[in-house]
Amino acid sequence: MPAASVSSTSRPIVQICSVEDMDSSAKDLTRQILVISAACFMIIAALVGTGALGGTPVQDLQDGALAADATYLAPATSAFSIWSAVYVGLLVYTVWQALPSQRANERQRALGGLIAITMVLNGIWLVLAQLTTLILTVIGIFVLLIALALTLRKAVVVSPSQGWIDRILIDGVTGLHLGWVTLASVANLTAWLTQIGPAEWENAAEVLGVTVLVAVAAIGVTLSWATARLAPALALTWGLSWLAVARLTDQPRSDVIGYAAAAVAAVILVAGIVFTVRGLRAGVTQNRSAAQTPATA
Repeated sequence: MPAASVSSTSRPIVQICSVEDMDSSAKDLTRQILVISAACFMIIAALVGTGALGGTPVQDLQDGALAADATYLAPATSAFSIWSAVYVGLLVYTVWQALPSQRANERQRALGGLIAITMVLNGIWLVLAQLTTLILTVIGIFVLLIALALTLRKAVVVSPSQGWIDRILIDGVTGLHLGWVTLASVANLTAWLTQIGPAEWENAAEVLGVTVLVAVAAIGVTLSWATARLAPALALTWGLSWLAVARLTDQPRSDVIGYAAAAVAAVILVAGIVFTVRGLRAGVTQNRSAAQTPATA
């Protein structure tokens, strides 16, 4: 009788666990499908937004407000090639997270949905630029910026990386995306302010431009300090370097803003390297301490 009693009580527990496992597996599969769907939307939106499917090219959108020569804080056209790296990184992540080995991964569970949201918002910005007004693109890109910041924060603070592949495809790609969108947000906002502002504002363009670049420097250094990741600094350095090129070689020309952008790029890059190395050393030290600590019964 006792054996029969144990068997009868354990059977419902096994059934409950089985139901919970099935429910968890279904949620994981749904997450993977949602990430794939978000990536497909982003690519289609990019083709629409860039004019590849017959629409207006980005540099001609909004009466040319988003072109490389439209404002003092617009980077040169070559800077935008960074989108190729971001898109390739997101697509590789999408394939990787869809593997069966990643389905029940706790980090994928924590971050997959957030990364999917950033891909959708990325696509929405391009559609907004193609079909709506400049102010809506400003709102759209700042929403994307917030989503990327929250995603990277969770990746670094709440759910740390579990290996180099994980670190590159989640932390690295998200950080690259965040760094570029940080500068793109500044350029987008500047384009809108230039469009609505009086002509007299141009008299203070260099002072305002340098002030904004100092703020970008503070943001870039803070990102490196808070995340100990190099990717945001690399993206910002890339964009700022091309901004410097644009102002020193193209219109509207400004040596002051050009050299300031180059200096800010250097500061952010150095900060990124310093804080990333510091973070890696801290991680090694922590791992050694954990390995030397005797296990307790």
